[in-house]
Amino acid sequence: MFNWAHVHLMINHFPVVGVMGAVLLLLYALIKKSEEVKLVSLCAFVIVALITIPVYVTGGYAEDAVKNLPGVTEKFIGQHEDIAFYALILMETLGISALMGLLLLRRSGKIPRWVTSTVLVLSLITTVVIGFTANLGGQIRHTEIRADAPSSPVPGR
Repeated sequence: MFNWAHVHLMINHFPVVGVMGAVLLLLYALIKKSEEVKLVSLCAFVIVALITIPVYVTGGYAEDAVKNLPGVTEKFIGQHEDIAFYALILMETLGISALMGLLLLRRSGKIPRWVTSTVLVLSLITTVVIGFTANLGGQIRHTEIRADAPSSPVPGR
């Protein structure tokens, strides 16, 4: 049976891993002064921004599926939902900035330095916010990663 909440759980790692991978590509491109790798990284940012949209949209379905389960509280869902909105805005701004760089490349044959700088700064901020969002999402069902989780003794001590 088709389940949108399951879709959310299957695709929610793409923005986190994708933006980190694209940042690493961009940093490599800058270190090696490679326009080709810079082009690939900008394409990756655009793709990750597009994937982030269904991740955000399916979040509401995931909320409906888990909100009445034991250990799940509105506090954790609300925190995740609130920061997810800002993560989406940042990710889409990053994607649009990368797309602008690709369009300028096509038009003038070169990616302007200001576009690369903007994308780099936005990507670093977005990586932090998307990582925080993912952590809050994980806390909804994974009580062991919550700040108030009881410490378990180390076996053998």
